[in-house]
Amino acid sequence: MSSPRDPSSSKRPEQPEPEQPEQAERAQPAASCEAVDESLKKVVARTTDNGVAWLTLDRPQTLGALTVDQRERLVGLLADASAEPEVRAVVLTGRGRGFCAGADLRGGPGSGSERVAGDVARTLERGAQRLITAVLDCEKPVLAAVNGVAAGLGCHLALACDLVLAAEEATFVEVFVRRGLVPDGGGAYLLPRLIGPQRAKELMFFGDALTAAEAERLGLVNRVVPGEELTETARAWAERLASGPTRALALTKRLVNASMDADRRAALGAEAWAQEINMTTRDAREGVASFAERRSPVFEGR
Repeated sequence: MSSPRDPSSSKRPEQPEPEQPEQAERAQPAASCEAVDESLKKVVARTTDNGVAWLTLDRPQTLGALTVDQRERLVGLLADASAEPEVRAVVLTGRGRGFCAGADLRGGPGSGSERVAGDVARTLERGAQRLITAVLDCEKPVLAAVNGVAAGLGCHLALACDLVLAAEEATFVEVFVRRGLVPDGGGAYLLPRLIGPQRAKELMFFGDALTAAEAERLGLVNRVVPGEELTETARAWAERLASGPTRALALTKRLVNASMDADRRAALGAEAWAQEINMTTRDAREGVASFAERRSPVFEGR
């Protein structure tokens, strides 16, 4: 990682205004994805193709910033992906110059009301943290295809995904410090586990924009590709995941995520039980049979 740049330097890449803290929002219960209006379906769009659910943040005029309703729809779509057998992988992406510029709370519920002690913590727990948890706990592999700016909560949304592809023009920005704010959306949990505490503090203390190439070098991104190749690369990766043993991937995801917080005894115990559960699946039986029969396995996701 390059040496910290002067946060006041005029050479810093121009970035969107940071998201507003979620202090004014009154968290609302997630609405059923069946009940959302058509305009909301368009700006947080879902399509399914070859076992892959594509979730697209389609608000290019705001660089993909999420309103409360849009965030709730995304949480619901991730829960749906976990429950639907026909969905075997998820791609999360944006359109235009932004992947997600964070939270857009202008005109959100409760924006003019007086704040009560506990409101901020409660709002974060029910809002930004629920969104990050929905990604981490999704039972299908979630691939981020970062097409542009990923700032604040949007940066953490990308980093919570299991795999991250980035277009060459993508940037990752910990914007919070620029307005005297503490990182939210699980940032102080995610970043140290990905790149270590010193690197995480550098990003959070200075708030400088990381290019896609810098993010890849640090280990925040799996691969950087030309912008025009991002969708096809994401499609190839996602369809490969979707053709795999879905339940084994879900259990593997859970083991890896839990291992960062568990001691050795707990991690090995979880591994043993994951193996026990997975050996009851059709895909495990198919994998063993195909090995014995010297043929390629055909996994069904069950």
